Amino acid sequence: MGAQSMPGMNEVGMQATVDSRPIHRVYVDGFFMDKTDVTNAEFEKFVKATGYVTVAERKPRPEDYPGAPPENLVAGSVVFAPPDHPVPLNDHLQWWAYVPGADWRHPEGPKSSIKGKEDYPVVHVSYEDAEAYAKWAGKRLPTEAEWEFAARGGLSGKLYAWGDEFRPDGKWMANTHEGHFPDKDTGEDGYTGIAPVAKFPANGYGLYDMAGNVWQWTSDWYRPDYYQQLAAEGVARNPQGPDWAFDPAEPGHQKKVHRGGSFLCTDQYCSRYMVGTRGKGDIDTGTNHLGFRCVTSAEQKTQALNAGHP
Repeated sequence: MGAQSMPGMNEVGMQATVDSRPIHRVYVDGFFMDKTDVTNAEFEKFVKATGYVTVAERKPRPEDYPGAPPENLVAGSVVFAPPDHPVPLNDHLQWWAYVPGADWRHPEGPKSSIKGKEDYPVVHVSYEDAEAYAKWAGKRLPTEAEWEFAARGGLSGKLYAWGDEFRPDGKWMANTHEGHFPDKDTGEDGYTGIAPVAKFPANGYGLYDMAGNVWQWTSDWYRPDYYQQLAAEGVARNPQGPDWAFDPAEPGHQKKVHRGGSFLCTDQYCSRYMVGTRGKGDIDTGTNHLGFRCVTSAEQKTQALNAGHP
């Protein structure tokens, strides 16, 4: 489990893989994982059944944002907003914007919709939202170790979920960013922006989009030094993540681990389509390139099948 930097890779932005080291040995018990990210159609069934309101749809509370002007406390979410010209890559605010009215139903803002995009991954989901869906579905979110085991598809030690070549025989294997980041995505892989699920080949375990398209929540708290702790155990068995979160770049922020990268990943800035690398995000924040998928234990699956609920 884990990753080293590829030869010649610099430490620009999210290309850095320091928090994915050292590579260490992990054992996980058997489990089942959803073949795809949770889609808009699946999430809509959950919302209709429960009346659930996502974090992005709720007006922020003044006590959670002391000192914020009241006019800024508007429901919304973070949306990728590419500039129309090249920009320095040391300031991500050049291509991200908080958009009032953006949520899972309106992924680009209040004038957008998911009509005709039922098979796209649901986005703008916070950790709380993803956890609520998983509980309703009788499932849970994967640990980081489970996620990486599943993503590798039986290929130990490879750079990507499909092997060591990014484009084997010239074939696109994931929805990533081509062209010049962040201002120009040429869509050479067939998509500019998010794509429907399962449009690229599955990995060795039959799982789709374990790299690219949208990031995926895991249940582990984020710490950059956690792998050092696991490596000291020899073979870590079913690791559940650290007891609490810590990000030296933003102390005090409660962050969970993201995995898999997204349609914005590129070797120019973010290399997180590499299977052993890690992302992170505040538990109360979603974006239009962040989704999730669920897992079920072998015991839960057997019980559901015996009860006639596949």
